[in-house]
Formats: sequence, structure tokens, C-alpha cells
Amino acid sequence: METVLAVDLGGTHTRVAVVGPQADIADRAGVPTRQDMAHPGYLFEIIGKMRGRHEISRAVIGLPGRIDYRQGRLEYAPNLPPTWAADFTVDRLADITGVPTALANDADMAAAGEAYFGAGRGYDDVAYITVSTGVGAGVVLDGRLVAGPRSVVELGHVVIDREAARAGRPATVEELGAGPALARAAVAAGVAERDRALVHLAESGDARLADGWAQVTQAIGLGAVALAHMFCPEVIVIGGGLGEASHALRAAVETTVAAHGPRGLPQPIQVVHAQLGGDAGLQGAAAWQQAAGWLSAIG
Repeated sequence: METVLAVDLGGTHTRVAVVGPQADIADRAGVPTRQDMAHPGYLFEIIGKMRGRHEISRAVIGLPGRIDYRQGRLEYAPNLPPTWAADFTVDRLADITGVPTALANDADMAAAGEAYFGAGRGYDDVAYITVSTGVGAGVVLDGRLVAGPRSVVELGHVVIDREAARAGRPATVEELGAGPALARAAVAAGVAERDRALVHLAESGDARLADGWAQVTQAIGLGAVALAHMFCPEVIVIGGGLGEASHALRAAVETTVAAHGPRGLPQPIQVVHAQLGGDAGLQGAAAWQQAAGWLSAIG
């Protein structure tokens, strides 16, 4: 039974926690992500303070980008300073944490959390979609994270509008379905609300946002359909700031998956809200060894 140091580092916020074997959080810290720094020294300071207060067995560092699981390094993260990549290797981080350390794609980590401790608990096959500033996804089949030498379920970058892509306009699930897409629609419509207030206004049926909201829900719905056909999960869990704020988005995804998803299944694919909120990634660290420990054998 292990106690794990968990980091969920996003482009905007950084969360660090000490997590017990049943995903109970014993200690936590949260700060804005210091995009102004050439190296993530602020994160290392927080880790040092946590290590001074707790005995831990291992660490899992979740990052918003493509992870090279074979080499144990961050390969690409568009929302982090490029100079940080040199610090995000398992060898460098193990020196900082003082324990065996794994790197994880943040959506993979949250998928493990929801599959083992959240809305996916009780299912064998779980797909997780996070809808926030970006769109990410992770899949757990029969308790095992779907991955290879790299994190692979990059749903946000899937092109769903061929004509827009040809013309150089927003064309991917993320470009059309993430929070910034709704914010752009609000600016164009002269709507001042942002964040959750904007989501609530859009799903209430405000006519000024009708087209923008339809674009968002259709994009996420089509992304969910793609996951449904590729992995045929029992349940699709919708998380992230925008995803969890909107019941209408979940319902739209459910309708789209029912209309365009796999036919002839013994049971329809369920579409549910995430249960762990912003802690999904942190709690996923408690399940990482079980869900993704096999990745250490790659190479």
C-alpha cells in the first residue's frame, strides 16, 4: 500500500498532492502555473515542501502534452514554455522527488482516476474526455491504460471539419469544442459573460450564443463518437471545467453517440459526468501503477 506524490500541471494551474492508496488526499497545494519562468523551479519548491512533510513511495507527474513513455520524457506541450522540456524527464524528476517517478499525460492520469475511483468505477472499459481550455482524452480497457511508446488518445487534434481544415480555419475537436471556441462566439455576439457564467447562459438557450453553443456540443459529440467506434467503451465520462459545468453538453454527447455510435451493442454506451472534478488527475496517481505500470516494460 503506497502513498504517492501527485502533480497535475496545467497551462494555467498547478496542483500538487500527497495521495493515499485509496485516492484519499492527505495534503495539497495549488498555485498558478509560472509561465514566466525559464524552468519550473516553483514546482520543485512545492515538491520539496511536500517531501519534507510526508513519506512517499513514488511520484506521478501529469503534464498537458504528449509523453514519450518509452524514453520517460515530455515530448510536446504547446501550452508550456518550451524550455521546460529539459526538466521533465523521469531521471531529472526522480532526482527532485527522491523516489521512483513516472511521467503521465494529464488526460491519461485523469482517466485512470475516474476509471478506478470516480464515475467509471464498476466498469471494465472507460473512455474519459476532458473539455476545458483544451480537449483531451484517455481510455482504460479492462483496467489497463491504452497507450504505447507515446500517449496516443489525442482526441482534441482529430479533424472533424474537412472544408475548414482545407481553408485554414478551426477544424479539430479542440478548436471547435473547447472553452476558447465558446469564448470566441461570445465576443462575436457581444456577450460579456465568461467561464461558467457563459456556459450557463449558452445552455439556457440565449439566442446570441445559439450557433456557437451548437458548434461546441456538436464538436464534442463527434469526438465522443470517434472514441466510441475506436474503443467501444462501456461508459464515456465527460470531465474538465466546461464539461462538468454543463448538463446540456453531456446530454448532447449522449444523443450524438446514440445516433452515430456503434450499432448492435448488448448495452448502449453510457455517457456520464465525471465525479472527481479537478482532483481526477491527482487521484489517478494512486491508480497509475496498476493502470499504467506495464508502460515501464516498453522499450
